[in-house]
Amino acid sequence: MKKLIGALCFTVLILNAYGQTKYTISGYVTDDLGEELIGASVLLNNQLRGTVTNTYGFYSLTLEEGTHELEVSFLGYEVQTVNIKLTENKRLNFSLKESAELIESVEIYAKGRDINIREVEMSTNTLQMKTIQKLPLLLGETDIIKTVQLLPGVLSASEASGGFHVRGGGVDQNLILLDHAPVYNASHAVGFFSVFNADAIKDLKLYKGGIPAEYGGRLSSILDIYMKEGNKTEFHGSGGIGTLSSRLTVEGPVVKEKVSFLVSGRRTYFDVLFLPFSQDSMARESDIYFYDLNAKINYTINDNNRVFLSGYFGRDVFRMGDMFDMDYGNFTVTARWNHVFNNRLFLNVSTIYSNYLYDLGVEEDLTTFNWKMTIKDLNQHLDFTYYLNPNNTVKFGLQGIFHNFNPAEVTGKFVSDTLTEYEIPINYSIPNIFALEYGIYLSNEHTITSNLTLLYGLRYSLFQNIGGGQSIMFDRSDPVTYIVLDTLHYSRGEIFNTFAYGLEPRLSVRYTLNSISSVKASYNRMFQYIHLASNSTASLPLDFWFPSSPNIKPQIVDQVALGYFRNFFNNQFETSVEVFYKWYKNSIDFKDHAELLLNDEYEGQLRIGTARSYGAEFMIRKQQGKLTGWVSYTYARTFKKIPEIYEGKEYPASYDKPHDLAVIVSYDLFERWNFSANWIYTSAPPRTLPSQRFNYGGMIAPYYSDRNSIRIFPYHRLDISATFRLNKVKKNFEQYLNLSVYNVYMRKNPVMLSFREDPDQPDVTKAYMIYLYRIVPSITYTFKF
Repeated sequence: MKKLIGALCFTVLILNAYGQTKYTISGYVTDDLGEELIGASVLLNNQLRGTVTNTYGFYSLTLEEGTHELEVSFLGYEVQTVNIKLTENKRLNFSLKESAELIESVEIYAKGRDINIREVEMSTNTLQMKTIQKLPLLLGETDIIKTVQLLPGVLSASEASGGFHVRGGGVDQNLILLDHAPVYNASHAVGFFSVFNADAIKDLKLYKGGIPAEYGGRLSSILDIYMKEGNKTEFHGSGGIGTLSSRLTVEGPVVKEKVSFLVSGRRTYFDVLFLPFSQDSMARESDIYFYDLNAKINYTINDNNRVFLSGYFGRDVFRMGDMFDMDYGNFTVTARWNHVFNNRLFLNVSTIYSNYLYDLGVEEDLTTFNWKMTIKDLNQHLDFTYYLNPNNTVKFGLQGIFHNFNPAEVTGKFVSDTLTEYEIPINYSIPNIFALEYGIYLSNEHTITSNLTLLYGLRYSLFQNIGGGQSIMFDRSDPVTYIVLDTLHYSRGEIFNTFAYGLEPRLSVRYTLNSISSVKASYNRMFQYIHLASNSTASLPLDFWFPSSPNIKPQIVDQVALGYFRNFFNNQFETSVEVFYKWYKNSIDFKDHAELLLNDEYEGQLRIGTARSYGAEFMIRKQQGKLTGWVSYTYARTFKKIPEIYEGKEYPASYDKPHDLAVIVSYDLFERWNFSANWIYTSAPPRTLPSQRFNYGGMIAPYYSDRNSIRIFPYHRLDISATFRLNKVKKNFEQYLNLSVYNVYMRKNPVMLSFREDPDQPDVTKAYMIYLYRIVPSITYTFKF
């Protein structure tokens, strides 16, 4: 570790020695409300030289002494051009003004939106909230996760799931971050809606490949979501009343230009407006709702120091009288300090707490059962950015996470129903699991020529299990059933499993062919040390997370990707084609008929092998003008090969869906009307299903097909939406009315299949399709002030 840190520091010093320039201009780029703009361009006019703002809106550009013309731009904002005379280091902040008049300005649009050609990153998608909020709504709820599922290379886990698959990865292989805090379950209502209130979100970025070295811990993707900072100049608010829920967001300055805040809340009211009037007595005594609260405050101490404190708290509650009780939710807190050492060195320090809780209770007669599960993380990040010169931007840092897993804590009592009643207490738990995860990284974005840019980096990750805890040793000679040989117990604080570590190289290359096209390539290796146990194809609250251990090696993936990017009609249309190949080591699957629920020997249900994914992604996108949207198509395959499963032969993963097509269109008709629609088609997933039946001792038993060998129904759906601004002209108080129809042509998309004996023909077993809804209209009233 010491040698690695020394090598990283030596590399930075060498780069510094050969990269000195004379003067540096630096500062922040914000909108006219004080929100930092992520990825805004700061360029020398009519040149490709320049930089972009980091995730905190900060930029730094070192130039030769003399007079320069700078152009600052961001999609949907007026371009600012300023002449500066550099005779010393300068601090210069920019505030860009949003302007609807720019919608049809092709000239200004062309200046601001060729960044997809110039940037070295590939396999990434950035979405602004203005784009997401125009899409059709399910029951009046703008849904970030459902929008992400419309991007190329991203597949929905199922109709009723907030989980998603990226380039052949599992739902647990995506790291979802909200202001740097990990979110373990990103869904409300068991997957119908996401936990992210769109009114509180600034923007998001999805990394599918070429993942920068500052990110680690997951194999497939990073979904980085940022909350708004809060208006620094004046009070504003927004809200809405929908079919399912209401929401309200308030933001503004505490001290103008110095301290600002944001508070945003959302709650459903099905339990308030409908259940009390039900004819069923149990329904009247039930609760079904979810809520979430976002809050943030930031304080600009001076030009060199800013502090932020943000939090999220959300919960789902399902109570069916006294018989059934389930609630789950996330709680996160992020404290950040941004410090500018000088015009070229920027530091972000983050302390992050994350808590995911699941609680299930059942009561029948006098018998009670309660199961609690929690995941608690405490993270510490130190992230540096050093703007060495216009051709080199160096990032380096340290990261550490303390994990605390509580898989199961069960309490209750069992009361017999015999004439001689007796009571048996229930007190069962799976021991807590503690672990430490570390990361250290160094990367450099190196512009070699005006046409060629490299982004290269190295990450070193380390994972350690900590006592008190236990490790079970298995006899693996029988591929069907692992036999427990011994259980090792570790004292509190004792470190074990110290061999889970590795180097994770990262490389991205961009070669610009001309001003409107470029070719990009990337390679990355990722390690994943925590995993998800689930017998379901969707991501459900009942699933539980578990860490690597002496029995479970970290999963590893290597990915290569190649892409061609081309813009048309003065950058109004962005097109891209990307191909990728991924190969996995220590890929996890579960044995047939695995028993995962409340099983402290769950590691014996796992089977380890290899996997591979490959595919091609096509996208055409238009972000300016009255007509906006995108069309994406993905062809991808994913296969696993586990020695103890399917006789060691290769089989498709349960989320292998070769074809995925999404068409998203939004059109501004006149000044007050917006119409939008999206159509989705996805291939049927493979399943292991009963294909025959036989009589065994007078009982009918199913005979199952080969592993994931049957595909039933493809998924497709059309959604439409119309939004009308009630004000004739935009004022301080704006009102909108939205009408959305989800699943317009009433497609029956199955969530699962149920196999039952035909009551009229006992020798016949029939498959019954279970689907959630055919058509869902909704109306939503929203306002801004």
